[in-house]
Amino acid sequence: MNSKLILYNTLTRTKQEFEPINPPHVGMYVCGPTVYGDPHLGHARPAITFDLLFRYLKAEGYKVRYVRNITDVGHLEHDADEGEDKIEKKARLEQLEPMEVANYYTRRYHDAMRELNVLPPSIEPSASGHIIEQIEFTKRILDAGFAYESNGSIYFDVEKYNEKYHYGKLSGRNLDDILTNTRELDGQEDKRHSYDFALWKKASPEHIMRWPSPWSDGFPGWHMECSAMSTKYLGREFDIHGGGMDLMFPHHECEIAQSTAALGHDSARFWVHNNMITINGKKMGKSLGNFITLEEVFTGSHKLLAQAYSPMTVRFFILQAHYRSTLDFSNEALQAAEKGLDRLMKGIEALGKVKPSEVSTVKPSELAERCEAAMADDLNSPMVISALFDWVRIFNQLEEGQQKITAEDLESLRATVNRWAFDILGLRDEKAQSSAGDMVSPLVEMLLDMRMEAKAAKNWALSDQIRDKLTAIGIRVKDRKDGYDWEIE
Repeated sequence: MNSKLILYNTLTRTKQEFEPINPPHVGMYVCGPTVYGDPHLGHARPAITFDLLFRYLKAEGYKVRYVRNITDVGHLEHDADEGEDKIEKKARLEQLEPMEVANYYTRRYHDAMRELNVLPPSIEPSASGHIIEQIEFTKRILDAGFAYESNGSIYFDVEKYNEKYHYGKLSGRNLDDILTNTRELDGQEDKRHSYDFALWKKASPEHIMRWPSPWSDGFPGWHMECSAMSTKYLGREFDIHGGGMDLMFPHHECEIAQSTAALGHDSARFWVHNNMITINGKKMGKSLGNFITLEEVFTGSHKLLAQAYSPMTVRFFILQAHYRSTLDFSNEALQAAEKGLDRLMKGIEALGKVKPSEVSTVKPSELAERCEAAMADDLNSPMVISALFDWVRIFNQLEEGQQKITAEDLESLRATVNRWAFDILGLRDEKAQSSAGDMVSPLVEMLLDMRMEAKAAKNWALSDQIRDKLTAIGIRVKDRKDGYDWEIE
């Protein structure tokens, strides 16, 4: 790496120099979505935060195995142990199979991530696809003496674990505080203590999502999937575990306890948490009427939105704040982000028009050094954006001839801008893409009209050639009796 990456480790509450266990390989696990509804603003921030880290590590030459899970079973309504499974409830309401619900919203999530230019992870395992691994992990905890069976369910014995280890070290809580703040819910009589949590739950007769186990037909507890899948794909110890700050307790706290009970140590070395998005200063929630899906943001269809905001405006808005700071989502903030993004893209466009000179009056290395120092300091994307903004003025001066730059320096400057604005920050010039897209439709229509004429003339070779050429560039053609349809795959 050009600079040593310093990351804030939630576990130690300090900034630490990041050194992977097995350089240049990096193992990173991030908690992904629970797929029972449309992706919303709350999904955007962790996705973009860890996409930024993923991009940066790759740009710095690391070989990153990025694992992001899909929760499609075991996420219960009331807490980690009680209530109806959210996906199963959705399935009942819509008269669908639970996996139909999970697959539908997984596709919706993927579509939204593509719009936000979030790179797909290296591996995206689902909880339902790893039941065997979760059962085996539960057996290890039982064998170690940190869990107990009760009426076909398996619960983690928090008090016994706390005698040997420290339950609460990630969130900074102690067991007395947890006991005081634990809600009493119906159906918890199987537990020895209210703060014990389920590793395996016996399914009630009406429960659809169930699998056989040594203890009962049931399903894994919510926390278990991450312990089982992270260690399966990244090993007994890996570099980074990430997620939203709302997952710190109880989810990540329980993960640490599970992994430590089964392995004798926590599997993750660095815990990285992004902060929350608020809306007009309030926490997002359906009861407050400020729950906004990403589709509503992109179309402007929510009552709180003054207009539609493009995916890159949302991405830029999120990157303008440090990932550990609270971010307030408002029309004014989004409109400012829209203007800022437009200014940056126009500056980069101006840089593309610059003609080289015999001498340079600017030093591209200064921009590269500023960006590198900012990003290496706990992913300070706002300072990277600030550095790029400072250079927009120079880009315009270069285009107007007020500053000069050699061909070699110009190539270096363009490479630096591409690296930071596009490769690492993950921005796209949506207006340029839109302009190109406006040209695609008439060209495809013209070719398909030519194909219709070739078919009418029984020139099958030309007809097939046009179809095959379009297919090769990702355009699927569907013939109809009265014409054709086409779509970009």
